Amino acid sequence: MRNHTGHDMTAHTNHAGHGDHSTHAAPGGLSVSENGHTLEFDSTILGAGTRTVTFRVIGPDGRPVTEYVPEHEKELHLIAVRRDTSGFQHVHPVMDEKGTWSVEVALEPGDWRFFADVHPAGHDGTMTLGIDVAVAGHYEPRPLPAIDRIARIARIDDHTVTLDGELVAGQARELTLTVARGGEPVTDLQPYLAAYGHLVALRVGDLGHLHVHPEGTPGDGVTAPGPEITFMAVAPSDGVYRLYLDFLHDGVVRTAEFTVRTTATAPGPDAAHSHEGHHDAHARH
Repeated sequence: MRNHTGHDMTAHTNHAGHGDHSTHAAPGGLSVSENGHTLEFDSTILGAGTRTVTFRVIGPDGRPVTEYVPEHEKELHLIAVRRDTSGFQHVHPVMDEKGTWSVEVALEPGDWRFFADVHPAGHDGTMTLGIDVAVAGHYEPRPLPAIDRIARIARIDDHTVTLDGELVAGQARELTLTVARGGEPVTDLQPYLAAYGHLVALRVGDLGHLHVHPEGTPGDGVTAPGPEITFMAVAPSDGVYRLYLDFLHDGVVRTAEFTVRTTATAPGPDAAHSHEGHHDAHARH
């Protein structure tokens, strides 16, 4: 799995030592500025509907950054979500020669949070910057979708995604998302941004952002195109999280959403063995 510095649900220590699953992963996107870089929107008050948002990443020299290291085929990943966790969108803006990014997003009235996942050239690793945007209009907040620990199934048109595994604060755990269509396993997922799935987790309450990718890549000879997409994940704290899985099938990107609460499960004596077994099983696909 490719780690984003300080922001992924998987910590850098996960593969350095399989026996130590304790970590202090920090969520990203809680600050508009980090490591001398600042996310600057042209307007943080917008009207409802499909709108073009424009923004820049200002570097330590006070100028817009124009050179980036691509991460998963894109120089910048933008996440938009309303503060009540509805309206999730993962889009990819286009940058002009002056360093201004632009992209269309669909906005309902309310308070929104935007996250920019970027790796400026010359900077050591990816960072996630976050900013609040107010969308004018009559705001009807949606209640948080219920937590279901038994049947964790998301339905998207004729597809279903089943979530297995638990989030544990400070402990790496395996999350497996299984995709089916019409009750049959999907075994022909298509590569989307150099992976078979992208998982974003947001901590309910402050929208602390965590962005992870599955182990393995399409075409590596061991990673199967479904039905399972597996992530190693660690929650930075106890609490409730919203999970959003983007996957591509039949030329359409779909998003499966889940609401989960961390568990108090302590690591057992076979934790290291279990993780090693995951790698063995993954290699057999």
